[in-house]
Amino acid sequence: MSSHEHLTQLGATSASPESPEEAVLEVVPAPDGPFLVRFTCPEFTTLCPVTGQPDFAHLVIDYVPDRLLVESKSLKLFLHSFRNTRDFHEACTLTVARRIEAITRCLWIRIGGYWYPRGGIPIDVFYQSGTLPDGVWVPDQGVAPYRGRG
Repeated sequence: MSSHEHLTQLGATSASPESPEEAVLEVVPAPDGPFLVRFTCPEFTTLCPVTGQPDFAHLVIDYVPDRLLVESKSLKLFLHSFRNTRDFHEACTLTVARRIEAITRCLWIRIGGYWYPRGGIPIDVFYQSGTLPDGVWVPDQGVAPYRGRG
């Protein structure tokens, strides 16, 4: 079997999952490393758990795989599944990080959730786990602090 024959979403029409719990994250074998993988999602959306109003974030996900990589289409569908989810910024950010961590068993992961203001207050949520292997370069996430119009 090839490294991609087990994938169910790549190369096929795939409906958006109704929730993160229903979303299927798929993996493919990683080449020899160590190396860093970065996913940037500048248009992440979810719903306020109280009002149901939309919330928006810029997510930057960095991880060092061990043997498995997240397949990017499945990640896109997983992230899209939050559009109908009512939860706090912190919970959404941690759910994304912990699902990637669990499915890949990565050596190291870091996520920055840069949330746009709700009630006039921007919220940034950060998570990191594992030990960064020697020699792996991790660039700055490149997201400026929220400044409004100033």
